Amino acid sequence: MKTGVKNKFSIASRLLSFSYAFRGILIVFSKEHNAWIHLFAAILVICAGIFFNISAIEWCLIVFAIGLVFIAEMINTAIEKLVDFVSPDFNDKAGIIKDIAAGAVLVAALIAAVIGLLVFWKYVFV
Repeated sequence: MKTGVKNKFSIASRLLSFSYAFRGILIVFSKEHNAWIHLFAAILVICAGIFFNISAIEWCLIVFAIGLVFIAEMINTAIEKLVDFVSPDFNDKAGIIKDIAAGAVLVAALIAAVIGLLVFWKYVFV
């Protein structure tokens, strides 16, 4: 609980903070089925990048695309959990909030797919 008094910087508090963040990552990737799909796709794309020996710039684009999708999925999961917590019963407005968050993941995935096509097109189709 926050008391309004700032704690002094300590390595132990930073490590604890990182442990909470890693716990959040593990929760998403251990319990969210859509995150598994995104992880599988990321592994395939990384393998394709290695196979085709893509350039450093292309790797930057691929890493950005993968990160974009993972970040969107994690934010979506956090929003869904929060909405379920504050509105456990069915609620149209809660559903709209969850749909918008899911839509953000879809947009991120579509952007990642376009980046993937732009990067791999010349290796696969030319």
